[in-house]
Amino acid sequence: MHFRKSYLSLSCLSLVAMVSTATLADNRSAGYLNELVVTGTRTERQLLDTPVRTEVVTAEEIEKTHARNLKEALENVPGLQLREIHGKPGYEVWLQGVESDRVLVLIDGLPMTATTGSTVDVSQLSVLDIERVEVVKGAVSAQYGSSGIGGVVNVISRPPAPGLSGQFTTDAGTYGDQNPSGDEADPARYSARATVQGGSEEFALRLSASHQHSDGIDPEPDTWARPGDEYDRTDLSFRTDWSPNEDHRLSAAVARFEEESGSRFTEQNPPFVINQGKDETVTRTRYTLSGDHGRNSDLRAGWSAVQEILNDDTLKYTGSGVFDDRRAESTLSRFSAHLGKPVGLSHHLQGGVDFNRETLDQTKDGASELGAEPRRQRESQEAWAQDTWMPTEHLELVPGVRFQNDSDFGTYTAPKINARYDLVRTDSLTGFLRGGVGAGYRVPNLKERYFTFDHSQLGYVVQGTPGLQPEESISYQFGGGLSWNRSAWLEANAFLNDIEQLIQTSPDTEATQARNDGVQVFSYENLAEARTWGFETTAGWEPSEHWRLTAGYTLTRTEDLATGNELNRRPRHQARLGLDGPLGVTGLSWSARLKYQSEEFVDAAAGTESPGYTTADLKLNYQISNQFRLFAGADNITDEQRDFSNASEDFRPVAGRFLYAGLTVSFGE
Repeated sequence: MHFRKSYLSLSCLSLVAMVSTATLADNRSAGYLNELVVTGTRTERQLLDTPVRTEVVTAEEIEKTHARNLKEALENVPGLQLREIHGKPGYEVWLQGVESDRVLVLIDGLPMTATTGSTVDVSQLSVLDIERVEVVKGAVSAQYGSSGIGGVVNVISRPPAPGLSGQFTTDAGTYGDQNPSGDEADPARYSARATVQGGSEEFALRLSASHQHSDGIDPEPDTWARPGDEYDRTDLSFRTDWSPNEDHRLSAAVARFEEESGSRFTEQNPPFVINQGKDETVTRTRYTLSGDHGRNSDLRAGWSAVQEILNDDTLKYTGSGVFDDRRAESTLSRFSAHLGKPVGLSHHLQGGVDFNRETLDQTKDGASELGAEPRRQRESQEAWAQDTWMPTEHLELVPGVRFQNDSDFGTYTAPKINARYDLVRTDSLTGFLRGGVGAGYRVPNLKERYFTFDHSQLGYVVQGTPGLQPEESISYQFGGGLSWNRSAWLEANAFLNDIEQLIQTSPDTEATQARNDGVQVFSYENLAEARTWGFETTAGWEPSEHWRLTAGYTLTRTEDLATGNELNRRPRHQARLGLDGPLGVTGLSWSARLKYQSEEFVDAAAGTESPGYTTADLKLNYQISNQFRLFAGADNITDEQRDFSNASEDFRPVAGRFLYAGLTVSFGE
């Protein structure tokens, strides 16, 4: 496979890097519990004080763990699962045992188009200009609409800074004897990103670029098949902010993403072994406009609009030629507006509207695969309301509701209520109880109804089902926490999620027989009711500016209510441990991250399981000056890796040990 566009991408990166941003001190927070969050209540609250349990990945965490994309930034969130997307070099997010197509991924509160199947590939999102990432678990449909059954991952971007500043970061590393080139010293994976920004307090702008490349992963370089795919990913973005006065801010942004990937595999067709490959190109163009008004008054208003176009083209080949030229285009348009105002001394009322439109086009070898209509589309109109009510000094209640009218599925209502009660609150000690109940729903998307998700090279195809019905759920969350001097904390939370009309894939015997080529056909059906429940706890201690210890444990239980079996692909136990500290030399620090995941069912009915595993990562940072930083790391030091001879029943990591080093150069304010 040839990646011609990568040369243009690297040239753009080099141009941006010549004028490249901001000092590392701008990213530092005053402490984890003091982070401001907005996702749970749509208003700024300190993390310790929010009535909706929220977990945060800070800009400092992203920097010191050398995350290159959103997948790597989310690696250490307790209870969050990152699943490899079957047949692609990407990853999706599962929360509390709820699958990724029921988890919303947002950028500044605005949705994204699913890049594959029905889920967002979080490895395709670079960490350019991220202020923080907020994760809320449990149903959030009352606040964010359809697909918010399992929770939400909200990426909060940083506004352009005044003055003139820039930053350039690059790194490269090796998978050792699993480099596809066969050379252990080969830089089989590298990345570079750069930002330049400037302006005044009234008007500022920013230009950013990122490029990531991987040769893939191949334990047997002499053979054709390659378990880890090759890819090139490029992000370019431009944003400008205008604040004519302290009460108003307008923002406009355009972003362009491109990915080219190549997979290689063999098909067994006795007595022949056929070498095959698939090239895939994904492009996303995203335009956003937003306004924030009344920022220093009681009546605050905001609006936002997004237009996103996603193209996903695939082409398969063998030594004798190419076939299955499939081209798909999805569009997403959304306009949102909201108002918020304090009422009396104990209420803060909020409300808003959302208007959505989605379209889907798909062809195979030039012919439409969407039936009689060459283009499918759906629209919805939604309204929501929420009250933050303080009936007493220690009790906070946050009821809310969303109404949705869908062009294809009619009207749905999703209520919710969250509550927080402070047991003790002094200058040094905070103790509280926190809980919530919320209804969730998910309207079948256009891909589930019409899209053909073709993995025939892996032996299966998933076809859309037009007659699907929406899913409905109810989520219960209850827990509490303690904090000492805002530097040590312990939180625990119990959860239960019930989902009805669950959309899952099942074998389509008639369609399989009609193909007559050995490829199994699956289709979507509303055939299941599922329940997930469990317990999660997190703890942390920041004894000083330079030391930090964090830990988390999650127990997840699941049940298919129709069969009584556990759900597949949900490990019962997950644990995270993180430790950051200084070394003897001024400016030199280290970070260690330990992750454990227990075994999980491949097929609960048959009793087959994928093994559990433990991985450890070590990161080093050397801040030479405000302008220069050196860093290095070793990911998966334990070299845990799946058995590729039994890959269908082994879901351990694809990549083994990865060693790398890099450099950051900054200038300006």
